[in-house]
Amino acid sequence: MQMYISEEAMVADMQDKFQTLYPFLKLEFFSKPHPEGGYSPEEEKIPPETRVEEMGMRRSFGWIDISYYRTAAEVEHDFSHIFGLNAQIFRKAGTLWLETTKTDNWTLEELNNAGRSAKSHTFQLPDAPDNDTE
Repeated sequence: MQMYISEEAMVADMQDKFQTLYPFLKLEFFSKPHPEGGYSPEEEKIPPETRVEEMGMRRSFGWIDISYYRTAAEVEHDFSHIFGLNAQIFRKAGTLWLETTKTDNWTLEELNNAGRSAKSHTFQLPDAPDNDTE
């Protein structure tokens, strides 16, 4: 699956296209690259209403392969090396979104399936002990 990126697009456009294919994954962009195996600080996140051309693209338009068999690391690498964009893929885990720093070697399909599985599991705390005394 190829996704077309143009300078006229908004960050939200790319995010929507990506999440349509992978509903349990999220694509975010940051002003600076994250260190290998490291996290991207929240304050460096680029807002969805930002135009792609404002992000300092290396190329003004082109295609990126976001096929199910590609790893998160490969897709993030392509965004960086082809377009100069600092992308990070997140996976749904219950009500949280986790950066794929430790699972960058998983395919998009594996990550999406893991997000789907995490959504179906509900966690319940054990009942509190009865504190009634006579």
